[in-house]
Amino acid sequence: MPPAALPDQALRLLGRVWLWPALAMLCIGGYRLGTPELWRDEVATWTAATRPLGDLLRLLQHVDASNGTYYLLMHAWTVVFGDTAVALRLPSVLAMAAAAGFVALTARRLFGGRVAGISAGLLFTVVPLISRYAQEARSYALVTCAVAGAAWFLLRALERPSVGRWAPYCAAMAVAGAGHLISFSTIAGQAALVLLHLWRTRGEPQRRLLWQYPLAVAVAALPVVPVVVLGSSQSGRQLGWIGKPTFYQLRHFGEPLFGSAGVFHAFVLLALLVLLLPGRRLPALQLLLLAVTPVVAVWLVSRGSTSYFVDRYLLFTVPAWAALAGGGVRAVYTTVAAAARRSRTPGQVRAAGALLAVGLLAVPALVALPQQSSVRYAGSHSYSREPYRAAAELIAAGYRPGDGIATPLGNQSWAMVGTGISYYLPPDVRPYPVFVQHSAVQAEDLFPAACPQPDDCVGQGQRIWLLVLGDTAEPLAAMPGDQARALRSRYGAPGLVTPLGGVTLALLDRTAR
Repeated sequence: MPPAALPDQALRLLGRVWLWPALAMLCIGGYRLGTPELWRDEVATWTAATRPLGDLLRLLQHVDASNGTYYLLMHAWTVVFGDTAVALRLPSVLAMAAAAGFVALTARRLFGGRVAGISAGLLFTVVPLISRYAQEARSYALVTCAVAGAAWFLLRALERPSVGRWAPYCAAMAVAGAGHLISFSTIAGQAALVLLHLWRTRGEPQRRLLWQYPLAVAVAALPVVPVVVLGSSQSGRQLGWIGKPTFYQLRHFGEPLFGSAGVFHAFVLLALLVLLLPGRRLPALQLLLLAVTPVVAVWLVSRGSTSYFVDRYLLFTVPAWAALAGGGVRAVYTTVAAAARRSRTPGQVRAAGALLAVGLLAVPALVALPQQSSVRYAGSHSYSREPYRAAAELIAAGYRPGDGIATPLGNQSWAMVGTGISYYLPPDVRPYPVFVQHSAVQAEDLFPAACPQPDDCVGQGQRIWLLVLGDTAEPLAAMPGDQARALRSRYGAPGLVTPLGGVTLALLDRTAR
């Protein structure tokens, strides 16, 4: 390649509408990436992804098949890049950066011009819940990226249908569905988008879409079928904690979805601008349906026996909102530009329009700042405080070879206390597990299997580190009765009790009796 061609290629790259939003998302998502402590869902990703492939496949036959595709991808990733917090979360940062790029491309295609594209991509990056899950070792960022990509690929296929344009759409939807089944509800919004497109064009060639789009959806759904079959049998165990959503939750879905009521209201205002100002109302309506219809569909389904109405499950709808808001910025800018053409001072009017567009971008960013900070401290990822790292540091500081550790099991296994502490313990600090009949790997589960007779599973250690949920001065009283009796009979009362904010650590020492 001639050296003179490099500056031209660099300039063309810098002019790409997707570049700056993607870079902004990389910076925002990468900021303090390793600071938040892993929480229980991320610990589940770690323990699943780092198992040997055969053990991982056996696990998916019993639990978490809906996350199986993501676990398999993370298994390959950790083999190459390791399992530090930064390494586990980096794929999510990259996926959200790609999603920001797709948002920019979608907005430019629907509204025309770079203003809409860059504005939409940058607005996407300031949503607090987007940057929160850009730093999460779970599938939500990957799914958001796949749905954002599917929307752009769908628009391209609608303009000029061909196998080459339907294929990436099918691939993106397959990734979305396999990553999280709930994301397939976006088809409700896509179908509305396609119908509006057919109504606008009303041409004979476009009638092919009446069979091409359903066929593309069917092809995309084929790889998802095994996930549906396995996941449906496991849904009761994995989703039983989600309550049936109320109409109030539907009315106010945007506040938890964005992580900030102020940011959501700013997006709604921008959406109203593009819907009210002349120029691009039909594309705006298409995006509005793409953003809202899946939410309503999931809410309706969740009124049945199993609920799926959780903010992070619906994160994939945010790209449509961002593209719509970007259209609002462009609508204001073009309105001012039109006024400039009629004005005697066009330069000043255009400058005012540019400043107004920048201001419309700055307002959501400023409103989001407190929430952006709140998702980056040590315990910000945990919805119910689980201080794994603090407990691991105390255990490591006082550890003696031969120590045991008793952690919540049975119906308290969801807290992942034992596995979470194990992640943060140094490699040479490995207390033996108390009250465990089979390890999680042996049980082909995310959780160890508790010993049915606690007296038989205490072990012979002189000391046992005891962890119970909640802050308490009486940790034995917070345990199942048979386990507490087994420990009390051999070790007596704990000599050291340390509440850590969500978990209490105690040390039982037989020699101190």
